[in-house]
Amino acid sequence: MNSHELFKVINQCVDELDFITARKYMEDNIDVVKTHKHHLQRNAQDLFEFVLNSDGRRLTQSEVKVIHAINEYATHFNIRSFKLIVKDHAGLVSREDTLTYLNQDARALLESMHIITSTEET
Repeated sequence: MNSHELFKVINQCVDELDFITARKYMEDNIDVVKTHKHHLQRNAQDLFEFVLNSDGRRLTQSEVKVIHAINEYATHFNIRSFKLIVKDHAGLVSREDTLTYLNQDARALLESMHIITSTEET
């Protein structure tokens, strides 16, 4: 695919609100898009800026499943399983971008265990 077709496909994906496909094209051809980003429409340029600033730290499918399990254990107050999964995935829990996906129950348990700091300042 030449660069003209690439920009046409990216702009079309953004127009159709298919941001995942547009992002994949951008990430796969980041050097070409970076040098010729003026060929992108305004919304596509905004998406490209987001791609550049994301640092490549996206949650994998297995990490999303772990976060879901943490939230479930916290909701059902299954402390034993909660502690085990947190212990096995301490790096994931300590990441700042992960905290936004935790429910209030999980955050409260993690705060009581002094794993994360309190989000409320009183």
